[in-house]
Amino acid sequence: MNQDKKLRWGILGAARVNERLLPAIVEANNAELVAIASRRPGAAAETVAKYSQQSQNVRTYDNLDALLDDPNVDAVYLPLANHEHAEWTLRAIAKGKHVLCEKPMALSVADIDAIEAAAKQYNVTVMEGFMYRFHSQHKRVLDLIRVGLIGEIRTVRASYSFMMRPARMYRLTESIENGGGALWDIGCYAIHSARLFFDQPPIAVTAMSSYVESGADRGSSGIIDYGAGKFAHFDFSFERARRCEYEVTGTKGGIKCHVVWQLPGDVPVISWWTEDGRQAEERMPAENHFTLEIEHFSDCVLNGKAPALSLQDAKDNCKILVATLQSSAQGQRIKLE
Repeated sequence: MNQDKKLRWGILGAARVNERLLPAIVEANNAELVAIASRRPGAAAETVAKYSQQSQNVRTYDNLDALLDDPNVDAVYLPLANHEHAEWTLRAIAKGKHVLCEKPMALSVADIDAIEAAAKQYNVTVMEGFMYRFHSQHKRVLDLIRVGLIGEIRTVRASYSFMMRPARMYRLTESIENGGGALWDIGCYAIHSARLFFDQPPIAVTAMSSYVESGADRGSSGIIDYGAGKFAHFDFSFERARRCEYEVTGTKGGIKCHVVWQLPGDVPVISWWTEDGRQAEERMPAENHFTLEIEHFSDCVLNGKAPALSLQDAKDNCKILVATLQSSAQGQRIKLE
């Protein structure tokens, strides 16, 4: 494959995440932004003008299907409302487009099964968009664990929260069944990051949630049981100060990632300690995990590689999310098959 070749991207929606995502596509060394669409008249053009004024040749559409019919678009990034992710991912696949779908990929495992089958049928690459995983700080954490620094993993704690601002209140107007609430927005991060450190499948989930009148959850806390005394604790909320961290505790020590969602200018910091008295704080070079995600996905498509985040990973995460909802609603422990 020609190293100078670039994957031609279209964005299917003028969502707020374009503030970070659109410039990431423009900055990626193997990607080119060629089109953006929105159902709101003029919104696509406004988004390009706001977030990437140098992108003069980007085509803008006031119709989502028009972008999918554009033969010059190889891949789409899909940041539509949560309940629309599965439908529009399937539509894009049917048009032969590769798809990077913003988390959550779907609201049920059955929908992800359908996406997987369609991706195989049309021979396209599909990945769920958990951008944080492409930051090198998480590789550093895993490397420290693999060399035995903290022994056998026993507990993971993942905590994600922010105070809901008026501009984002729409996340609470939809019920959980329609993709509203904290679980589908930030809880999926907490559970996804907690899962990173266990090799075996989970056996059960127990959770409690707080709800608003629409039926959306504004926060939850829970435990994923991995058996043999191994647990992942998670909490997330729209009613607390900003927090996006995880901590891994083993038989010999622990490691903490202090800021999972890296904003521009943030300095990545991880810290660790051991039972024998050693401790350290490591500061790493700043990286744009959105750009790294785009470069990774583009490389996979251009060079026939499998994405780091598989569709099986998406299904495994969705299964726990659904079990969390069931546990909170029913007030009981939910066993996982």
